[in-house]
Amino acid sequence: MKIRRLAPSDAESFHTLRLAGLLDTPSAFGSSYEEEIRFPLSAIESRLTQNTDRGVFGAFLGQQLVGVVALGRKNVLKLSHKAMIWGMYASPEARGKGIGRLLLIEAVSLARSIPEVLQVNLCVNASNEPALCLYESVGFKAFGHEPGAMLVDGELHDKIHMYLQLRSRI
Repeated sequence: MKIRRLAPSDAESFHTLRLAGLLDTPSAFGSSYEEEIRFPLSAIESRLTQNTDRGVFGAFLGQQLVGVVALGRKNVLKLSHKAMIWGMYASPEARGKGIGRLLLIEAVSLARSIPEVLQVNLCVNASNEPALCLYESVGFKAFGHEPGAMLVDGELHDKIHMYLQLRSRI
């Protein structure tokens, strides 16, 4: 298995896996399959453009992309001290092999390399025990429970908001 940052040339593989994730576990994502199926490849390539303070990481088994996670940041001065984890997904055949942990560690390592980033935030479906355990095992702590955060196929889903403090000041 290999973990690396994705590049615009990975756009097709990324988009295919992301769409599969949106279908497989729609309550794990704020976005929907119906929205993202319409994204042009150029929009996906733009998401994967290399940046020093954000990025998408992929896990490969052979040549096949089987897991992804992204680190993002807001371009707002008062929020620039925070990064966020988004888009975490491992295909069903890749689960239980430690891929999620390796991906998460890569994303957090990128955040640690940015002096201005003091903490990393994420949201996770409150009923997703494996994900909650993974995030807690890496050091994330819950700071809020949002009831009815998402409405998926007529069913409300709660979210847990979590953070990982990297340092207390710049």
